[in-house]
Amino acid sequence: MVKIIVPLVLAITLVACGDDGAVTDPEDVAAFTYRETVVKIHDAVALWEDAGNLAEARAAAEAAANLVVGPGGPDYGDRDGDGTINGAAEFGVLPGLDGTPAGLANAITDNQCIVDDVLGGDWSDPTARWDEMQAAIDTWGPDNNTMPSLDSHPMRIVGWATFTLETDSLEEAHEYGGHAELHVDASLAALDC
Repeated sequence: MVKIIVPLVLAITLVACGDDGAVTDPEDVAAFTYRETVVKIHDAVALWEDAGNLAEARAAAEAAANLVVGPGGPDYGDRDGDGTINGAAEFGVLPGLDGTPAGLANAITDNQCIVDDVLGGDWSDPTARWDEMQAAIDTWGPDNNTMPSLDSHPMRIVGWATFTLETDSLEEAHEYGGHAELHVDASLAALDC
């Protein structure tokens, strides 16, 4: 696990260098970077909820999902097929499929709320964790809400984004965005608990 976190902490530390070369506390930098990313997810979800058409809702849902999964995560990229990658990021909130790059939340695991609500537990087997999410998405239906089975709030955001990308109803897309907003709020609140 240390192998995965070290490159992320080093990358975050480089971002924290000021003009005078001073480096701030890596834990503070990690928390700042995490908060900044979750705010971007919040902004994407707000656009998604208020989108005037399905293309806008799907683009915003894609951005939110990509910011959660990061470049090594499941289905990262042009999820809506419009030729652009909305929410492009160097690091996702959660680790990639093979644990790399490490997720932003991995650098602040001294916060139990991040462990419980954002990571949703142990990530020693990232592929298994992502498989859990995929199984919940695959078995979800309007009369079978499987999203609460996921302990990670960011994973639930990806689920609601996936449903938005699959729907032909703007009303449903807005509803799914409302569900995602609850999980963005929980992901942000976890940092300050």
